[in-house]
Amino acid sequence: MKALNVGIIGCGNISGIYLQNIPAYRGLMLRACADMRPEVAQAQASRYGTEAMAVDELLAREDIDLVVNLTVPSAHFGVSLAALSAGKHVFSEKPLAVDFEQGRKLVDEAEARGLLLGCAPDTFLGAGGRLARKLVDDGAVGRILSGSAFLMSHGMEHWHPDPEFFFKPGGGPILDMAPYYLSALVNLIGPVQRVFAMSSIGFPERVVTSESPRKGQRIAVETPTTVMALLEFASGAQVTFCMSWDVWKHGHPAIELYGAEGSLRVPDPNFFGGQVEMTERGGDWQARDSSGMPLGAPNWRSPNWPPDAPSRANYRGLGLADLASAALNSTHHRSTGRLALHVLEVMHSILEGAATGRAMAITTMLERPAALSDEEAAGLWQGPPQTATAA
Repeated sequence: MKALNVGIIGCGNISGIYLQNIPAYRGLMLRACADMRPEVAQAQASRYGTEAMAVDELLAREDIDLVVNLTVPSAHFGVSLAALSAGKHVFSEKPLAVDFEQGRKLVDEAEARGLLLGCAPDTFLGAGGRLARKLVDDGAVGRILSGSAFLMSHGMEHWHPDPEFFFKPGGGPILDMAPYYLSALVNLIGPVQRVFAMSSIGFPERVVTSESPRKGQRIAVETPTTVMALLEFASGAQVTFCMSWDVWKHGHPAIELYGAEGSLRVPDPNFFGGQVEMTERGGDWQARDSSGMPLGAPNWRSPNWPPDAPSRANYRGLGLADLASAALNSTHHRSTGRLALHVLEVMHSILEGAATGRAMAITTMLERPAALSDEEAAGLWQGPPQTATAA
């Protein structure tokens, strides 16, 4: 077998970039897509040249080897478990599950069945993440002592056509956006061993302003929208971690790491490229652009961005291709279920610690994912990269 046959379940907003990118990766063959809304599945199937079918039909198909779970977070556990039970490898959008024990069950189920389980985000495998990882591994800034991570915006209601789930239990900036930042930090520093946190709801109600059928509707907020935490890593590093949808504007870099010999700025972990900035001791910041590296060239822009906003590198599916390569070649993949389970426990511990005022010890431990070389990244992509907008 030279490729895994892929079926996508969930044809909502995020599905377009997967449907676009999967054919550009080696080891993947897009076969079908499904959604609980048949008309949505058919629309995406027609646009991207694949077959639409019912969810149960896709799971029953013997020629589907790998299921990509792009459903809403509350459905991640049920769909992934059904796919594993049907003997399929699974790659899920983040988070692995809404509930930590459900996430643990998925990891155990996959391992018991000898199947591979992967989970987004895979952005840390992009050019920007790989460049930052190499600098850390090479000791360019010395041992990482501390750092900061910031995701700050004014939420999702201004761009997402149906943003209600973001503001309900299972949503919020922690479960929605923290996986990008935590996965990047674990890739660079290693696992988290303890967290302290506080949280709040800045605006008790949100009004949908995106151009959609829900425009003007009001959403009652039922989950924290500002969360501030201190992460203690097993290495001893301490990172200030702030996730908020209550901020109109700010000037914080996405991630800064402070080492014994210098400092490092890591690009936005929601994307695959960007500039890495480094300073030796008290010297000036020196920028290193990753756009010339494999899977680093800007190739995508959101239709919600202003015209002057630059295109970004969006190679979603890289972790999926890495999983397929592992399945086909009996090697290890990197965006694993165990990494996602560790991130899920950290997120739940942040929320629980904020609610109770207690420090929370993390029980899941793992090694940092193996670094992905430029040669390996280039070998997974058969492109060429195409400029496109979100679907």
